[in-house]
Amino acid sequence: MSSETPTARVPFSFELYPPRSASSQAALHETVHKLAAAGPDFISVTYGAGGSTGGRSLEVLRFIRENTDVEPLAHLTCVGNTYAGAAALIREFLDAGILSFLALRGDPPAGRDEPFLGDLESAAQLVQLIHRVQAEHAPYEEFPVPGFPGAARVAARRRASVAVAAFPNGHPRSAHRGQDIDALLAKQAAGATSAITQLFFHSDHYLGFVEKARAAGVTIPILPGIMPIVSPVRLARVLELTGETLPNELAVALEVEPTPEGREEVGVEWAARLAREVTAGGAPGVHLYAFNQHHTVLTVLEEAGILPAVRLR
Repeated sequence: MSSETPTARVPFSFELYPPRSASSQAALHETVHKLAAAGPDFISVTYGAGGSTGGRSLEVLRFIRENTDVEPLAHLTCVGNTYAGAAALIREFLDAGILSFLALRGDPPAGRDEPFLGDLESAAQLVQLIHRVQAEHAPYEEFPVPGFPGAARVAARRRASVAVAAFPNGHPRSAHRGQDIDALLAKQAAGATSAITQLFFHSDHYLGFVEKARAAGVTIPILPGIMPIVSPVRLARVLELTGETLPNELAVALEVEPTPEGREEVGVEWAARLAREVTAGGAPGVHLYAFNQHHTVLTVLEEAGILPAVRLR
């Protein structure tokens, strides 16, 4: 019998976005099956600003719930949403059996300014709204009592899990670094149960942020969001969207690599190293942005030692 202590499982999860056309739906379903087979804690599905992909998001969430054993997690944004509109959408998700959410403030579409936000002003307000709508939607659960037709046993309902965003290097619109931790504290007070970070390129950015958040009183789990960057084009787009500082070493490595296969290896190794370092530093798991493809993120988990290679075959 081996005397080695078994290695503790590192939780992991994935993010997908709804198919942009009917023709890409079958490919996404295949991706869902491949990712689900790896055993993630949840798979999240993004939601378009102003409800542009709400219907397709719900279709993907339903597919995950009905065809896998994985928890589906729905993104919700404040941008362009009224209280009434957001409440109706939350009820629609709850009716579909979705009990996990990611509450985001969101960004106005290009060319639109702050007033486009609508009357939901912050992610903290959205967190409160999710819990309020669920309490009104299903204050308790009923279960039939065997042998007693028409009788029911009443039990407390499962409370919705609501994740929120965290920003290790600061939100682009933050006035100062402390504002991001203040916002996270407000989300926690509103009922958030966990946080997922925006991407970062160096592990000390995440670990340092968590240390400051804990010192300020944040107690909810803070999952590191990791994105495999496999091309200069993707890197440029990500920097444009997030305002992150250019990671020079990664940028140069991607630029000088002549083949797509080589660039994927560069991106996978960078992401795998991040995953190894943050989990060694105490991260409660890793959340990977999959770009609706399974191979790259599963390879990252394999290279990081989180997922056995046999699971990829």
